[in-house]
Formats: sequence, structure tokens, C-alpha cells
Amino acid sequence: MSVAVITLNKGRRAHLTRLLEGLGRGDPPDRCVVVEIGGDAAPYPALPFPVERVAFPHAGLPLAAARNAGRRAARADTLIFLDVDCIPSAGLVAGLSRAVAEQDGLICCEIGYLPAGAVAEGWRETDLERLGQPHPVRVFPPAGAVAPAPQPGLFWSLAFAVRAATYDRLGGFDETFSGYGAEDTDLAFRADKAGVPILFLGGPRAYHQHHPGYDPPLQHFRDIVANAARFRDRHGLWPMDGWLDGFARLGLIAADRSNGIVVHRDPTPDELTAARLPDDRPF
Repeated sequence: MSVAVITLNKGRRAHLTRLLEGLGRGDPPDRCVVVEIGGDAAPYPALPFPVERVAFPHAGLPLAAARNAGRRAARADTLIFLDVDCIPSAGLVAGLSRAVAEQDGLICCEIGYLPAGAVAEGWRETDLERLGQPHPVRVFPPAGAVAPAPQPGLFWSLAFAVRAATYDRLGGFDETFSGYGAEDTDLAFRADKAGVPILFLGGPRAYHQHHPGYDPPLQHFRDIVANAARFRDRHGLWPMDGWLDGFARLGLIAADRSNGIVVHRDPTPDELTAARLPDDRPF
């Protein structure tokens, strides 16, 4: 089965370069598709597999639409979606490809979250393995094993694989989810309802490169509010409820969401600065 890796890039060229380096160190995919949201036109490094650029200029961050554009360009039986912040381990493409051949589902791999400054020129996977911290609420099975996720809300689009035919049958990501937030949880809930399981693969990892983060993610305030309401209308519950609670504590939205989200105001620059996570927080 042919394999394509799909990633999105907007202003993170150094992260993208390391992702491509990681792919080149392991069993390579048949191709890599880079959806360039920010208009980056610089050439890619020489690699033992073709890298295709898909121009997708946009002022915002249209994650659902950009991922679907990457799928259309992939021309492969197996799709591996990697966020541009991820460095794949040498065994990741092969491990996810085997799992997809054996299991028809949305298959997530383990993530090691790296602290600031962990990745330098000449990086070694042994160092990433030592420094990468697992996510605290996602428990993976032993290496090589595949296990159902406890609930579909634990799906993450950070690094996952799926059969192209299954992705198409589900309709891909729903592009009515505009910008950032809940588009991946919506895909997982729709997959679960269609009988397509959310699975965790133990063993091969992707290493998440550090970048500035915010808690709550005020930089995506309007997208999160709109997408949360859209998700609730479809699935009957609020996604991203921790972030919504954080918005309410700041007085940005009303605490009572029983009749929908009432927006009071946008976050201030000072609130955005205060929400930034310290560099020693991996997630």
C-alpha cells in the first residue's frame, strides 16, 4: 500500500525542516505533501522521497480545509497526518503503515513533548526520546500493540494515520469548522458513530517541538467559540470545555452555556501575555 505523509506549514520553516529530516532517517513514505498556508515558497531539502508543495495561502489557520487539500494531493492508500511541529521517529511511518494495514480506524501514535531548546542542529533521536514527555491523559499500550481509545474525544490530529478510503468515506475534516478548534474532535465523533474506531498505537513516537503556547488559547478565542457552538449543535455536548471555562473566568463569555455561548468581549493584549505558558511547560 502506498503511503503519503501530509503536513501543514504556516511560518514554522525550522520545524518543517526537522520533520522532513526525521522522515528521511527512517523508512520513508512514498511522498510527503506540504500544504503551505503562509505562502512559503523556499525550496525543500533534497530527500529520498518526493516532497510536493500545495499552495494554500490564507490569512487565518483553516486547519480542516488545508488538511483536506493535502489529502487530495496525496495520491496514496495510507494517509499519515503529522503536525509541522512533529519530528517522526525512525520507525513511525513503518509502524503506522502496518497498523493501518491491519486495522481500519483512526490510529494515533504516542507523542513525546519536548521542552524549549531540546532540538538543535545535528539532533539525535536518542536525545529526543530521553527528553520527550508523554501526555498526562493519554495512556498507550505496549510497543507494537493497538488498543481502542477510552473515548473518541481523546483523538488527536497531531499525528495519526488512516486508510484513504476510510477518510473519504467519512468526508474528511468538516470545513464548516473554520480556523482552530474542534475540527479533529468532530472527525473522531463522526468516525465513532460510523463504526470506525479511534485506536492508540504503542511504540513508535512523534516528538513535538516546542513553540509558544497559551492557556487558555486566547489567540484562537473567536475560532474556539464559533467551533464549540457548531460542535454542540451537531453532537449535543460542549467540546473544549476546559478552555471555555477559562474564557468564562476571564469574563470573556458568560459562565452559563445552557442556551449557547454569550460573548462579552475579546481578550486584551495584557490577558494574552498573561496566558502565555512558560518555556519549561511541554504542553
